[in-house]
Amino acid sequence: MNKFLDIMLNRFLISLILFSLISSGCGSGKLAPFASQEVYRSETLVVTRIAPRAYQHTSFLQTNDFGKVPCNGLLVVDEREAVVFDTPVDDKCAEELIQWTKATLHCRITAIVPTHFHDDCLGGLNAFHQNNIASYGHTRTIALAKQAGDIPPQTGFDDSLVLQVGSEKVTAKFFGEGHTKDNVVGYFPKEKVMFGGCLVKELDASKGYLGDANVATWSGTVEKVKARYPDVITVVPGHGKSGNAKLLDYTIELFRPR
Repeated sequence: MNKFLDIMLNRFLISLILFSLISSGCGSGKLAPFASQEVYRSETLVVTRIAPRAYQHTSFLQTNDFGKVPCNGLLVVDEREAVVFDTPVDDKCAEELIQWTKATLHCRITAIVPTHFHDDCLGGLNAFHQNNIASYGHTRTIALAKQAGDIPPQTGFDDSLVLQVGSEKVTAKFFGEGHTKDNVVGYFPKEKVMFGGCLVKELDASKGYLGDANVATWSGTVEKVKARYPDVITVVPGHGKSGNAKLLDYTIELFRPR
């Protein structure tokens, strides 16, 4: 009798464990929410962990129209390798991020991808080149950077780019014009993390700088982004606080033609 009770108890405990795993999403492929945590701060650079293998880096650009502006980028890591979307605003901040990644994460940055041609995306590109880190950008970004007299990415792509980081992959894709004619979106499928760059606004943000924008197509471009990544969990905008898909919805409505 005792042996029978022991068997039934073991079966009940196993069933309870399996139910807990399924309920928590472990059996469905869903990722659990991740609590963001600041892991590094200096006067010029802030790094925030936003997923187990993804970090938002923030540096600060002094502008005439908007004052001191926080500018975001994304760092994704896997198996001691890292890929960065957007450089910090200048070479000094970029070098700080590169060295922090080496010393703290023990990762080698294999690629940098500026998501458009403005200084808040490629202002620190020379530091990456000096550290023998390959750079990639849309062919439009390369042309516009050269036209502006800035250092361009080394290797171009026309529609999309896939890069290996450890055993995982990251992508960059052009969906259409918006903030600029060349803005691309970065995505890390493993963590369902998107780097929207300046194409995507933080919640309650204004329209911001429109000097190189295509306002007429902006909303439609972000709608294409949303349709392509329906399961995105974390969205990092070019400026301000990261969030979820609500940032895409907000941006779509902000620029929707009236």
